[in-house]
Amino acid sequence: MNNQTKIQHSLNDLIEIARDGKDFYTEAASKVKDAELSALFTRIVGIKGDIVTRLSAVVAAAGGDPAKHGTMVGTMQQFYGKVRAALGDTEYGYVAELEESEDRLLKAFNETLTDNDTPAAARAEVERLLPQVRECHNVMRDRKRALKLAS
Repeated sequence: MNNQTKIQHSLNDLIEIARDGKDFYTEAASKVKDAELSALFTRIVGIKGDIVTRLSAVVAAAGGDPAKHGTMVGTMQQFYGKVRAALGDTEYGYVAELEESEDRLLKAFNETLTDNDTPAAARAEVERLLPQVRECHNVMRDRKRALKLAS
């Protein structure tokens, strides 16, 4: 496998999962009634967009084709979040599903970093983005816990 293919393979999964999150946060921001929560979701949409853009640039710079879509798992997770919200569990339903989305992305980032086949350029960008991924994960984890305690 050449370096271009390795970079494309290493980063396209991350691009797809981050795009899932971006789309899901966009949906959730428009559905929740709590203005502060909606603003948080909108802020995270920007972070996910930045992750997609930066990883896509590394793939393109290596001569590869960045992923253009999300994943089936992400689509199903978003659907489940909508169902929970429709059943009256709007805030917690979205937060719980978004936190799971954050778990997926953080796990994928960590796997990319521990994979010995990850090329240096891909590894460097993943390491640069990891603090943002961790922050989003921790914010949603803490928000889920707070909502659960409040109920």
